[in-house]
Amino acid sequence: MAEGVDSLLWLESIQRPKVKAWFSKRDKASRKLLRKLSMKLIPRMQRYYSIPYTLQVRTSKNGHFALQRSIEAFTINKIDSDGSTMKLVCSKDLGKDVVIQRFNVSDEGDRLALSYSFAGSDEGIFRIVNVQTGEVADELRGQIDDAIMLNDGRYFYGRFYAKEKTPDGVDPPAVRIFLREAGKDQMVFGKGLPTSHFISLKKDQQSSRALLTVSQGWTRSDVYVGKLENPETWTLLYGKGDFITWPIDYVNGEYFTASFDKGGMGRILALDMNGEAEEIVAEQPQPLQGAAIAENKIVANYLANASSVIESFTLDGKRVKKTKPEPPGFLGPLESNGNQCVFIYESFLIPYRIYLLQKGKLTVLASEEIRGDFAVDDLWTKSMDGTPIHMFRVGKRNKTLRKALVWGYGGFSIALTPQFYPYVMPYIEDGGTFIVANLRGGNEFGEKWHRGGMREKKQNVFDDFSAVLEFLKKKGLKTVGYGISNGGLLIGAILTQRPELLDGALIGYPVLDMLRFHKLLIGKAWVPEYGNPDDPKDAQFLAEYSPYHSIVERKYPPVMLFTGLHDDRVHPAHAFKFAAKLEEVGSSPLLRVETKSGHSGATPVTKIAEYSEIMAFVYETLGMNVKDAESIH
Repeated sequence: MAEGVDSLLWLESIQRPKVKAWFSKRDKASRKLLRKLSMKLIPRMQRYYSIPYTLQVRTSKNGHFALQRSIEAFTINKIDSDGSTMKLVCSKDLGKDVVIQRFNVSDEGDRLALSYSFAGSDEGIFRIVNVQTGEVADELRGQIDDAIMLNDGRYFYGRFYAKEKTPDGVDPPAVRIFLREAGKDQMVFGKGLPTSHFISLKKDQQSSRALLTVSQGWTRSDVYVGKLENPETWTLLYGKGDFITWPIDYVNGEYFTASFDKGGMGRILALDMNGEAEEIVAEQPQPLQGAAIAENKIVANYLANASSVIESFTLDGKRVKKTKPEPPGFLGPLESNGNQCVFIYESFLIPYRIYLLQKGKLTVLASEEIRGDFAVDDLWTKSMDGTPIHMFRVGKRNKTLRKALVWGYGGFSIALTPQFYPYVMPYIEDGGTFIVANLRGGNEFGEKWHRGGMREKKQNVFDDFSAVLEFLKKKGLKTVGYGISNGGLLIGAILTQRPELLDGALIGYPVLDMLRFHKLLIGKAWVPEYGNPDDPKDAQFLAEYSPYHSIVERKYPPVMLFTGLHDDRVHPAHAFKFAAKLEEVGSSPLLRVETKSGHSGATPVTKIAEYSEIMAFVYETLGMNVKDAESIH
């Protein structure tokens, strides 16, 4: 289908009464169909959403801080060394349906910088808050990130331009760095950077240096550095090649930087101000995920078969210690104040652990764990071209599991690692198995793995997932393929290429029209990853797999699409048009449209309502019964 004859373009105008009537009718019908099962699932899900979940940790000279989610609200808490917490900010006090997205803390731990939005929109409100009094010292609106607070009340921040031009006249999407002082803003970095170049900003542990990453897509980046107080000194240190690099810290007069310029696994360099580099830690067999410096030691997070391994080195590169937390899980960003390192760890059955690394010893500050007769296994199969594909299997121990919910993503250098999925737990209790597939396009096995699943090689991702489904089918399992965002593209492609491998398709907040994605919201930013539909060569391979353009008259398994009206990243029209096109060829997809959710998530109450109906579709498709909460516990 050529773009010029797309009869469903009208569904992109989601505020028009005609479009609202169209999706509201389908949403209402879908919810009615799923209500009986979903009402049974709600109390089961509430139990798991009631378990606190930690989203982010920060550290300062005067304690550690965490962004946590409970069933009632999002909160920012201070955590003492004995694990006790003190609530500082609560989303309930910020308004209805508020999601706190991220935060930062000053060196002294006396001020918070937090970003929050309504109903999970990317765009929201940014505040500077006094920790002791709760007083709001300053407030901005928009999409604000990477705040660095200076001692005199000034602060740097990054502003993401999604709709309007930057102050220097560059089309969105783009980022610019500002210094805010006495209510006035001065743009200090990013002038002239082209569209779809993004900037992240942090500081070294001594607060003397600015450390910036300028990225184009997910395969190229450069490191800029300079004196924190003097943005005019911020200049290129390292990069300008076809590889990813990012700053770690500035210690003893040297900049420590991660570089993926060799085999794509990541090595650690020390550089002087002239950019002269010395390799400190060579590439390892596993890909580097993150690093920090604490107590004059490099602490690094590597992935081994998509699970985290912690390694520490001296500043001259000698290995000190290797630790693999159990069970297999994933470490969040490593946060150091120079003397201590804190980080989050989670797994399928561990909502979170907050670790403190000090004097070479790991201490658990706080944790939650799911008890029960569950097992997590590693499985392997081979893709069409012989590439080994790893997957996790989560289910009840010593049970014959014949129902599979298969989760995949495969893109943007994002690894699918062990994480806690509260809405999946009732399904597992009821005898379902949860499969997490590690596909090309992610970074589970390094940058080559990522590049093997992008642009003209995107078909590798679909072949990898097809191999996983074939592996499960041969073992006699019924399967529902499940993906969100880029993962929704994955399931849409499998549905249109290999529908016989699916007993059901669950497609959330998806990218599905690969010839128009760059014209909707911030889709232009994804051109480096997917290709440019305006380039005839790219348009050819995009059209070949574009799920929206691949729908034909044939028998499809049950399909459920879901999206949110506050998604200002991936346009809801992708889901709308795909559903409409399926209807045109005689299929009857379900479409659920959440009015209080965006791409950045939603409140737990909204998510329980959404996922109870999503999982009801899974139960219905796989022929499963929802057990009563009393019979489980």
